[in-house]
Amino acid sequence: MKTSPHFLSGLAFVALTMTGTCALRAQDAAPPATSADGVTQSQPTTEKPDPLKRQLSDKERFAQQKALRGELHGEYKKWVDEDARWIITDQELQAFKSLSNDEERDQFIEAFWQRRNPNPDSPENEFRDEHYRRIAYTNEHFAAGKPGWKTDRGHIYIAFGKPDSIDSHPSGGSYERPIEEGGGNTSTFPFEVWHYRYIQGIGDNIDIEFVDSCMCGDYHMTIDRSEKDALKHVPGAGATLSEQMGQSTKADRFTGGGLEQLGAGPMSQQNQSKQFDRLNQYAKLMAAPEIKFKDLEAYMVSSKILTGPPFLFDVRTDYVKVTNDTVLVPVTLQIRNRDITFNTKDGVSTGTVNILGRISNLNHKAVQTFEDTVSVPVPSELLARTQNNVSVYWKALPLRPGLYKIDIVIKDVNNPDHIGTWKRSMNVPKYDDDRLAASSLILADQMERVPSKDIGAGNFVIGNTRIRPRVPTGVAVPVTFHRGQNLNFWMQVYNLGIDEKSKHNDATIEYQVIDLATNTTLLQTEEQTGKTNPNADQVTLERTMPLASLQPGKYKITIKVNDGISKQQIAESAPFNVD
Repeated sequence: MKTSPHFLSGLAFVALTMTGTCALRAQDAAPPATSADGVTQSQPTTEKPDPLKRQLSDKERFAQQKALRGELHGEYKKWVDEDARWIITDQELQAFKSLSNDEERDQFIEAFWQRRNPNPDSPENEFRDEHYRRIAYTNEHFAAGKPGWKTDRGHIYIAFGKPDSIDSHPSGGSYERPIEEGGGNTSTFPFEVWHYRYIQGIGDNIDIEFVDSCMCGDYHMTIDRSEKDALKHVPGAGATLSEQMGQSTKADRFTGGGLEQLGAGPMSQQNQSKQFDRLNQYAKLMAAPEIKFKDLEAYMVSSKILTGPPFLFDVRTDYVKVTNDTVLVPVTLQIRNRDITFNTKDGVSTGTVNILGRISNLNHKAVQTFEDTVSVPVPSELLARTQNNVSVYWKALPLRPGLYKIDIVIKDVNNPDHIGTWKRSMNVPKYDDDRLAASSLILADQMERVPSKDIGAGNFVIGNTRIRPRVPTGVAVPVTFHRGQNLNFWMQVYNLGIDEKSKHNDATIEYQVIDLATNTTLLQTEEQTGKTNPNADQVTLERTMPLASLQPGKYKITIKVNDGISKQQIAESAPFNVD
């Protein structure tokens, strides 16, 4: 049997290593040498390897990671399993579970809340405070044999806040199905439908249905609208319109598969086509809410240079009194479609814009922030014709009277280098009780009353009126209307005098429209507050004027208020163009 030279060289290396080791051990064991003059001479030593610094094997490393995860206990386990359960992202959860000590966990939790802080410069964290308020609310209102935060309603409330409206049927009972659910009358389990006008990262007009099929108070979220039907499995009961007319049978509901068992009807095909949309919405609702536009903060807190073409937009601010210490400041952004990048899919072109705004006081402390996403869907065949259209975004912010700075940054999502910035100072007025005053005079292209359930809530809603301001396209540039439109104007008057004996006010409101080219008065009319709102110290002026009779040109509207009780006068004016 022959032996390869590689094998022999390997043996020689092992033998050499063993010999060296034995020699070192013998050297360590030998006593120190002494020279002729009696001086002890130290022998050379070799440093021993630190067993704590050696590289771990895969098995040892996995065991260590398991042990570290096992250390997650007490307040940290409660934080990740309860406090942050519905808002922590998968990446954050994985990172948190990989931490090795409590100091790192404390730092992680602090950074977790700071990433979500709407006012990063403030020592307070409104997001965290609101989050724990929501947990307390769910535990008080949604508990059902388990804490409220564990329920589906608790999950949605904690993650997305209070819904804009709730259609509640706490006792179930008789229910007239809408046509999209098949029509006809049936009886239901207790159920609720929560409506959100908008949820970041999910979309507009989101309806979420919860059903208490156990009749025990534990409402669970469902994407099957037939699940609330208590007579669904009862033969001959709770028939849909189609079943009543003999066009289908109840057994047909349970054939053909699908997410819902609504039965045949005029909307059945449409319901089937929306199944994937419902699944997609459900998946997004179950995921952690998005952490919003941190990438835009760099353009707000520093002088970061824009690398792409500027994203142009216009801004208007108005002021409406709420109380003596609070003023509502509606901020309206206007973006032209031609400045937005559109992506086309399935015959629809969609532009998407991220918006981040911050209001700071004189000490550079952020007192209000807002962030949102605006989507502009346009049928592809109409995209070219809508390039001159504008999209309008509205945000109402409550502020105390005083001087502020407002910063707004927008980003074209389909063109990440397309960034726009806007900065201005803003003087929020103070409305004293003894001084006749008025809100901003708002010229609008849309104005209408809202249903009682929407009073004071929703986009462009002030009080009981939905009013969409027309935004000027530059500083000191009048707003423009077309002759085929109506000019809507809105203003509130505050602190009208009240006669002590009659308890009535006595003010004259004068409206005037002037042609600036000829300085001629085209319209002048007045009204008495004593005839329209005799007992009020505050009145709202809402008027609409058709523009068809006006020639293209420049005009100005003025509203004068003469208070006969307090003997004070005020006037507000606004220029506008007609083309």
